[in-house]
Amino acid sequence: MPVYSMTGYASLQIPVVPSATGSDSAKSVTESEHVWQLTLELRSVNSRFLDLAFRLSDELRPFESLAREQLQRRLHRGKLELRASLEYGGTASGAAADMPAVATLQRLASCEEAIRSWMPQAMPLSVADVLRIAGTARPTLPMDALSRTFASAVTALLDQMQQTRATEGKQLADSLLERVDALRTLAREAEPLIPQLVAQQKQRFLDRWNDALQTASRQGHIPETAEERALTEATAFAIRIDVAEELTRLQAHLDTIEKHLRDGGELGKRMEFLIQELHREANTLGSKSASLETSRISVDMKVLIEQMREQVQNIE
Repeated sequence: MPVYSMTGYASLQIPVVPSATGSDSAKSVTESEHVWQLTLELRSVNSRFLDLAFRLSDELRPFESLAREQLQRRLHRGKLELRASLEYGGTASGAAADMPAVATLQRLASCEEAIRSWMPQAMPLSVADVLRIAGTARPTLPMDALSRTFASAVTALLDQMQQTRATEGKQLADSLLERVDALRTLAREAEPLIPQLVAQQKQRFLDRWNDALQTASRQGHIPETAEERALTEATAFAIRIDVAEELTRLQAHLDTIEKHLRDGGELGKRMEFLIQELHREANTLGSKSASLETSRISVDMKVLIEQMREQVQNIE
């Protein structure tokens, strides 16, 4: 299953004719049939949840619930806006869009002549009046034909959107996998430094313990606080050298991230959680660092993890 980005765009135009159904509408047009043009546009940007907005023309508003159901069934995250409009385009034989037929013009001329014979003071019809009146005389589109065509158009629009989201999602996944490899390289650099850190911490502990014994010898006895100090230093030493545990957990998180990216699907929220865990381990590694080299490794890890966080925010 591919990895999907939350950003994408798709647009579609399809003819609607009364005698056609669904995706066959474009094939069933005859020269004498009246044609409507259905235009759809779908945009998607990042969002933590699925946020849908609809901008539909008056004729298409009854189908909002149908479109909502289709979007919710196939999309899980992102802020989406669906725009759809329906325009009358005359007949398939090539009549210009929204131009009145000759018969309609003749009827309007006869009506105007009759009215002005009775009311000479009446104003003549303007071009805008003719277009408005003639527009109301256009044929009625059956709702069942429109519903079927609209449903199939939304399906085709979603297919187009998913293709663009999958293409961008693959680029995001490849980029994340590159950074996973870079983090593994840094972890391998840190592993040989652990014995050195242990030796350094051990020497520091011994130096402090010897200082405590010398102080006690000068006073003629070993105070009771010496044992407490030794226990405190030993505990701090044990906590301080436990860097290998952070590296082990970091490697486990990287393995999980790689598996999710290979499997694909809906993984954005899980990836966000894993990125937080990666940052926690890298931050702990830096706080426990006893050398400049491990501090550098921790900083480099944080830079890579922050880059991954920005990219994960685009994944569905």
